[in-house]
Amino acid sequence: MELKILELRDNFARFSISDITPSIANSIRRTLISDIPKLAVEKVIIHHGQIRDMQNHQYDSSLPLFDEVVAQRIAMVPIKTDLKMNFREECSCNGQGCALCTATYSINKLGPCVVYSSDIQAVSNPDATVADPNIPIVKLGPKQALLVSAEAILGRGSTHSKWQATSGVSHKYHREFIINKKQFEDWDRYKKSYPRSVLKENDKEITFTDDFGVKGVSQLFEAPGVEIREDSTNFVFKFETDGSLKAMDVLEYALKRLPQRLNIMLDSLVTPD
Repeated sequence: MELKILELRDNFARFSISDITPSIANSIRRTLISDIPKLAVEKVIIHHGQIRDMQNHQYDSSLPLFDEVVAQRIAMVPIKTDLKMNFREECSCNGQGCALCTATYSINKLGPCVVYSSDIQAVSNPDATVADPNIPIVKLGPKQALLVSAEAILGRGSTHSKWQATSGVSHKYHREFIINKKQFEDWDRYKKSYPRSVLKENDKEITFTDDFGVKGVSQLFEAPGVEIREDSTNFVFKFETDGSLKAMDVLEYALKRLPQRLNIMLDSLVTPD
């Protein structure tokens, strides 16, 4: 088994793994989707009543949306996650909530304005800030206010989508396009346009791959004089993150988590007496 990083950015990764079966490839995909820990708001308290500002102006904290809708929007905002935090149910505080397993937040906004994710202020952990500051949550009218306290804990996407750190997770077979130069005269233009996708070349043939996600190379499916080969033991994966974790951290965790999941399944097997 060999893993190669084909493309890597903070929020995106494309990589290949050779000498694996389709079942292992699917296990990696499912782990990336549903088994990566992530911080997300689990408890939201919206404080109702009259609120006064420093100039003694009075505001009403009743909102134009149902509390449940606002709470759901807050919970779906991605938060930068430290994987060293504990799951609350596994923490030494016995689930009471402490700095090792819980991050606290507050929102204090007076209308008229639009409340954005940047208004979710970290209280207990200044590093656990929102990943995207430009997500709109609710629009407040004149004399309306939003006063919120919230708690975020670690969870997994298998429990709720708010704990899903990745999106667009997919995989495909490694694919090669073997072009007969005499039958496809436009091969040189493809070579100049997509030099990274060229695998090998000789006097008669040139071989391209679409492993790097180049859409232009995929057009070779319909080209004359092209032989297409796929390797069912070599898979190319790609995924994006929501900013809560860097793509490399997600990939490293997934590769460590996969054998753990298999061991959990083995431990759950009950053998007959």
